[in-house]
Amino acid sequence: MCANYRPSTRDELQQRFGVAAPDSGYPAEAFPGSMAPMIRLPRADAVYGDRACALGMFGMVPHWAEPKLARQTYNARTETVATKPSFRNAWKRRQFCVIPVSSFFEPCYETGKAERWEIADADGAPLGIAGLWEVKSDGPNGLPLLSFTMLTINADGDPLMQRFHKPDDEKRMLVILDPQQVDDWLHCPVEEADSFFTRYPAERLMAKAAPKAGPKREQDSLPGF
Repeated sequence: MCANYRPSTRDELQQRFGVAAPDSGYPAEAFPGSMAPMIRLPRADAVYGDRACALGMFGMVPHWAEPKLARQTYNARTETVATKPSFRNAWKRRQFCVIPVSSFFEPCYETGKAERWEIADADGAPLGIAGLWEVKSDGPNGLPLLSFTMLTINADGDPLMQRFHKPDDEKRMLVILDPQQVDDWLHCPVEEADSFFTRYPAERLMAKAAPKAGPKREQDSLPGF
């Protein structure tokens, strides 16, 4: 699971993903409830290759929920995403998105206590995470609220991802797309989605300790971090 990541920069959005950055700014690090960029189809009849970038809340907020639910819905298990109330509407409607990421963070317990580690592309390129988006028409201040979740798969035994989270916990990892899969995922029929749910090769990722500086923040107590 991933509760903290670095969204792609404005330059990376343009150069790597071929989309214009959102008009509004966004934080250098995102936590559940943060507004961050996501990439989706600009309209239902969009042709292959059409992409649009918008700011959404990290953490799915369906029409019946309050924004605080984002603290529990920032990741969606691929095994149950089609049936869980928070995600099933977006899944059924094929509201697929890609979350552009410079790197993401996971807790490592190899020293006996949780230490923050940063995971990124081995070559320094941005990563595209498969996700779902939703819209709540009556969001804060009466404005529509876009939100999104990152999809995860089992990672037990993975050479890299087995190092993270508590020793007895199931190992999970994000669904990381190859660069050429971005449009394929955005246009993918629901019945073919599971073909994307494969482990990203460990040798294409790098990980390093990335301790935080400064006082503990409220977000540090989020599940899994």
